[in-house]
Amino acid sequence: MSQYFAVHPTHPQPRLIAQAAAIIRAGGVIAYPTDSCYAIGCHIGDKEAMRRLRNIRKVDDKHHLTLMCRDLSDIATYAQVDNVQYRLLKKLTPGSYTFILRASREVPRRLLHPRRKTIGMRVPEHAVVQALLAALGEPLLSATLSLQGDALPLNDGGEIRVRLEHALDLVLDAGSCGIDPTTMVDLTGAVPQLLRQGKGSVEPFGFERRV
Repeated sequence: MSQYFAVHPTHPQPRLIAQAAAIIRAGGVIAYPTDSCYAIGCHIGDKEAMRRLRNIRKVDDKHHLTLMCRDLSDIATYAQVDNVQYRLLKKLTPGSYTFILRASREVPRRLLHPRRKTIGMRVPEHAVVQALLAALGEPLLSATLSLQGDALPLNDGGEIRVRLEHALDLVLDAGSCGIDPTTMVDLTGAVPQLLRQGKGSVEPFGFERRV
């Protein structure tokens, strides 16, 4: 059965955040809030935890997972970023965007898209996940907490615990944080490609908003 921590959404309790980081380092898979919707995450270096995360989402290795990063320096460590990309990332982070980038050699091969060698990168604007990333001292391997058969991502900590109590090690409940996933943009080509329109505005990329 998963543990359950009720944390303050803007001033999360340091003791609970430290415990959550310890659970992740020990191989745990957790649910946590972001600035778009709830996500599930695990340690970047834990193969078994990654397998469990993919199993919860019912996705294979062709589905991009995301490295939840504290800031731009993390992105620069784990992805190949040119000057044009860097300026765009600096303008839009932190925020509700996931960027598909070419991975650097710092990223374990098993985390990459098998054909493209790319990875999703994100810098969230939420106090709880920022505190968690600071406690970890490294990115968190993550995916949106959207379950197979559901029309929308889960948004209630109590429901997450009930539905996934035997699949997760911890639920960090900071209350509702929304049901809109991030806007996902592929930056690996000559021009950005919109893969998913979500919470983040598409206007900075010159895309027209889809109704």
